[in-house]
Amino acid sequence: MLALNLLEQADVEVLLIERDRHRMGAGVAYSSSESAHLLNVRAGNMSAFADRPDHFCDWLAARGLGCDTAFVTRATYGRYLREALAMAMERYGRRLKLVDDEVLDIEERSGQVTLGLVNGGLIEADRAVLAIGNLPPHDPPGLAGAGLPAHRYIGDPWAGDFTEGLANDDPVLVIGTGLTAVDVILRLTAQGFSGPIVALSRRGLRPHRHLDGLPRPRPVLAKPAPELSELVHWARDEARRHDWRLAVDSIRPITQMMWASADAEKRARFLRHLRPFWDVHRHRLAPAVADRIDALVQSGQLVFRAGKIAAVRANPDALAVDWRPRGSDTIATLRAARMINCTGPQGDLLRSSDPLVRRMLAAGRIRPDALRLGLDIDRDGHVVDAKGRASEHILAIGPMTRGDLWEVVAVPDIRIQVGALARRLVNAHWVAGEGL
Repeated sequence: MLALNLLEQADVEVLLIERDRHRMGAGVAYSSSESAHLLNVRAGNMSAFADRPDHFCDWLAARGLGCDTAFVTRATYGRYLREALAMAMERYGRRLKLVDDEVLDIEERSGQVTLGLVNGGLIEADRAVLAIGNLPPHDPPGLAGAGLPAHRYIGDPWAGDFTEGLANDDPVLVIGTGLTAVDVILRLTAQGFSGPIVALSRRGLRPHRHLDGLPRPRPVLAKPAPELSELVHWARDEARRHDWRLAVDSIRPITQMMWASADAEKRARFLRHLRPFWDVHRHRLAPAVADRIDALVQSGQLVFRAGKIAAVRANPDALAVDWRPRGSDTIATLRAARMINCTGPQGDLLRSSDPLVRRMLAAGRIRPDALRLGLDIDRDGHVVDAKGRASEHILAIGPMTRGDLWEVVAVPDIRIQVGALARRLVNAHWVAGEGL
């Protein structure tokens, strides 16, 4: 998306570097081929361009694939991004180059950046933007280094086929009850799996559904941003008088402002106590997906549990998982032929195995943000090094900037971020600011 937005600025040459050619343009999320994997946002809010909100809907209409209120498949959105990239290649020619390689390091030298590639080559550029998306999930507490058999414990559900070798009636334990867990459950059942599934998380919360026919939310316009206690009272009152979704959606335009105004202690309290509740109310399921999950629960095949894993033992035929139900001191035991880590993408750089992240960390060219949600950046998106200095030539966008912006993991937010950055990189924001 940044490449597409940059190319619309005059005289910019873009090198888009991707180590997995099969995911070029679509990434992890939109490379899914499962028909059950739908977008969690209506098509009308998924354009890749903030200044052309109908771009995706027009693309859908031209191909008879849906309308602005539809929740289309993620594969369809991946196709949209790939076609947009292909059209950019045709339109802008040599100004866009796709590089099939992996970046191992980025250094600043003499007012430029030098990127070292896996194949041994070097690329020099005026700016480098880290658009690395989410890091793979971290192992839950107690499982890291536990030495569990690889065919029993799947640490990253997107790193391979987690259904391989699974018998149709094997019991499956899913660690996590959020969107990743929903994706994994849908894929299991779409392939005919009929065995029992237990989804376990500390609170047992699962994402809510979108509702059709709701009025437009009433924005909360407040400067400075309201105190959290005020906002909680307001949201509760709105939820009683209307649908709670309207209350949550009304907060969205000021979420980044609220996050920016909160100090480190307030942010940490939010993450510790409220983040699970925010996630299940803010990031919702398409109605068809929610219906499928509800049907699995009603049939008894899927059970959501709240609790904490105490220990895991590998037996010859399965894993024995000791867990403590929430609010209880009693230890229960689950038998799982396969346990899948669905705790979701993480952002702690210090736990990352990514070669680029590890090398830049070791060299002190980047550092984690205070809450270890991702990269530390300044207000304009420049990465901050180990000594607290903002880089002049290395920037970051997307989910790895959530420590500074929080609400920057969905397309509607990312397209605003990349659009603004594209203009800023060529100083076009000054022209827009003056209305020229």
